[in-house]
Amino acid sequence: MATQTTRELTLDLRVEHFPYHQPFRISGHVFTETALLVAELSDGTHVGRGEGAGVYYLADDIDHMMAEATRVRAAIEGGATRADLQQLLPPGGARNALDCAYWDLQAKQTGRPVWKLAGLNPPRALPSTLTLGADSASNMAKAALAIDPEAPIKVKLTGDLSDDIARVVAIRTARPQAWIGVDANQGYDIRTLAELLPVLVQTRVAQLEQPLKRGREADLDGFKRPLPFVADESAVSLADTATLVGRFDVVNIKLDKCGGLTEGLAIARQARLLGLDVMVGNMMGTSLSMAPSFVLGQLCDIVDLDGPTFLARDRAPGVEYRGGMIHCPAEIWG
Repeated sequence: MATQTTRELTLDLRVEHFPYHQPFRISGHVFTETALLVAELSDGTHVGRGEGAGVYYLADDIDHMMAEATRVRAAIEGGATRADLQQLLPPGGARNALDCAYWDLQAKQTGRPVWKLAGLNPPRALPSTLTLGADSASNMAKAALAIDPEAPIKVKLTGDLSDDIARVVAIRTARPQAWIGVDANQGYDIRTLAELLPVLVQTRVAQLEQPLKRGREADLDGFKRPLPFVADESAVSLADTATLVGRFDVVNIKLDKCGGLTEGLAIARQARLLGLDVMVGNMMGTSLSMAPSFVLGQLCDIVDLDGPTFLARDRAPGVEYRGGMIHCPAEIWG
């Protein structure tokens, strides 16, 4: 895999806030905005950009991201490369913003798009899920009818068994032919999970994401999985990938978790070798976050890159959602 051309760089860091259309509820959390770390790397002629949203359940918030990026500013401006960055910073939102800025800068310096630098085929539009935040069953059914009828649907659960069952049944009734995946965001334990699964099978749910709390993965040893289980919070970085075998069927790669496109590509390739399917997701963010994830998405079975649909405003140009697909113009990034 190519690394960027080495030139003296300057690094600009700033914080930008993007409010949501409406509050977004998942298990244990309600979000009203995304605070993003924006990194810009300049060689005096070209500017590479990246952004990071962090990882809320690992205390990787905007203050932590800014502190981490500031800590390595001198090394970056002193000549550190994208390869060096992997040792300078741990996985997280700061490394994601910087790693993606390196990729973008290299593309502009060399006149070669990121997909080509990464050894991939030309990118194609991808089916992307649209997510329904947790709400009453009736409201979620209405929301399912209001979104693009061709888009796969991702449903946020809360861990309340009776409410979650009602949500899934209502959405399946409203959208009898739709691809539906559900995301428990660590909301279940092994006992309540066993009660939920028959309903998911009956309602033809395609996959279940992160049923148990991070750290309780061993509870899945020997547990029968009647539908694919997806590791999200249990799969932060490349180091976690091998531990998923036998407990999960799919790894959900998010660039904010693993610290950028460089490690994201490595996880996708390692997961394939281990017999795992691959999904790309997001921690919200604007189209500047979706664009590098879209590159990774070219290697994935499932794509969940709907973050900008929750925002009251996005960047321009931005990704486009139509016909159940995400389209990512080359002008956005990379």
